[in-house]
Amino acid sequence: MKDSQEHRTDSGIEIHPVYRAADLADWDPEAKLGEPGSFPYTRGVHAEMYRSKLWTMRQYAGFGSAESTNERFKFLLDAGQTGLSCAFDLPTQMGYDSDHPRAEGEVGKVGVAIDSLADMRLLMADLPMDKVTTSMTINATGAILLLLYQLVAEEQGVAGDKIRGTIQNDILKEYIARGTYIYPPRPSMRLIVDTFSYCAANLPNWNTISISGYHIREAGSTAVQEIAFTLANGIAYVEAAIAAGMDVDAFAPRLSFFWNAHNNLFEEVAKYRAARRMWARIMTERFGAKDPRSKMLRFHTQTGGSTLTAQQPENNIVRVTLQSLAAAMGGTQSLHTNGFDEALGLPTTRAAKIALRTQQIVGFESGVADTVDPLAGSYFVESLTDEVERAANDYLDRIDALGGAVAAIEARFMQDEIESAAYSFAKAVDGGEKIVVGVNRFTDAESEPADVFPIDVTLQQTQIDRTKSVRAGRDQPAVDAALSDVAVTARGEGNLLVPMKAALAVMATLGEVADVLRGEFGVYSPGG
Repeated sequence: MKDSQEHRTDSGIEIHPVYRAADLADWDPEAKLGEPGSFPYTRGVHAEMYRSKLWTMRQYAGFGSAESTNERFKFLLDAGQTGLSCAFDLPTQMGYDSDHPRAEGEVGKVGVAIDSLADMRLLMADLPMDKVTTSMTINATGAILLLLYQLVAEEQGVAGDKIRGTIQNDILKEYIARGTYIYPPRPSMRLIVDTFSYCAANLPNWNTISISGYHIREAGSTAVQEIAFTLANGIAYVEAAIAAGMDVDAFAPRLSFFWNAHNNLFEEVAKYRAARRMWARIMTERFGAKDPRSKMLRFHTQTGGSTLTAQQPENNIVRVTLQSLAAAMGGTQSLHTNGFDEALGLPTTRAAKIALRTQQIVGFESGVADTVDPLAGSYFVESLTDEVERAANDYLDRIDALGGAVAAIEARFMQDEIESAAYSFAKAVDGGEKIVVGVNRFTDAESEPADVFPIDVTLQQTQIDRTKSVRAGRDQPAVDAALSDVAVTARGEGNLLVPMKAALAVMATLGEVADVLRGEFGVYSPGG
């Protein structure tokens, strides 16, 4: 056990026994805080925050077939969810159709399988696409999924300016922490900038990227590393868009972020508040943004998947509650709460409902929504916010010295830092220095078995049959011509999303479009 007199956050920030006014002796409330809804947005991006409207309750769903995911969407909407959030299976994320050999055994396992426009029609069947907002956790193939979504909306008669939602579209963190990349970093950045430009012209209310710290944290980073590396990626995206000729205020208002929520309530709140302040200053001082919306760090939060335990899984309900409180007190714009059984498998219907009810109780019963930034002015919280910001800025300086986020990724700087942090945490748990209830303290000799989400063993063949039927029934010469246009544009300088949309409209599959880009861009190998 560590010295009882020494307490530190997981980021290594020392916590004093008590905090007093002297800890903020040189603290400037005008510069550090401002008013809610005003620069530097420490206290929140909206003046009234949850007093006028609660955060969007956006439960993550996606498994098996498009039909089964559509049913889960409707179940969650009927239970009071206010936005959709979709997970895709690994083949979809990696640009493979369900009948590709590399898709074997993975179809529908960790998300829904989407191979073509036919699947997207089933996914969104009977859902009001002009009213519901949809978040899609998709990166390397994010532009393809967005275009399929747009095509279905058009079939429903919904204009582009009426479509609202988010694609994650954050490829840099894939190289850092998650691994669902396809192409090398630099052509991947082109796809992202093309998405910015396409949406500015065609889907003006769509959030073109959700710059994600969530997966960086899931890979083992500290809270400080989570915001530092994510903001570094954000800087790289802004620089790439400006280099492509876009005005910062033309695209920056549609940037959004995605954070994790872990168990240290106060460090998490400080993290969100520091991140808002840092981004406001980055956009103002580095990029000269004028539009206040360009300076607002708007974000979605998901409770920490890596904090969930297979041992005593009901304990996870308490963890998720604490994490939800941190997100709400930190000023999130939307929230997903994990199912208590997700360390065992996909969330069951019961677990999904408890997770949604958790954030409904936090929102409607806890009083946390009654005032903006309820912890503002706390000696402890303000000091911790400053410490998180200082440590994160130190990382940004080191990344700048390496040449920015892309160069730092290529040098494996961020990957190595995360691996070191993950090792230190695991060692602390193994040694009993870090207590995880039910795992290394307060354990049970026996535990009751939990229900596990059933896997449909017939799903893969059903999905393969549908995709083959799509190919058999389409105008193949039209598909070939459209895919050729994608290849020509990839070799040139036009916006890739225009020919990609045309190809998908004539029933080219996701895998076929991704294969064309593989042929032109190559594939990324971390060793090469």
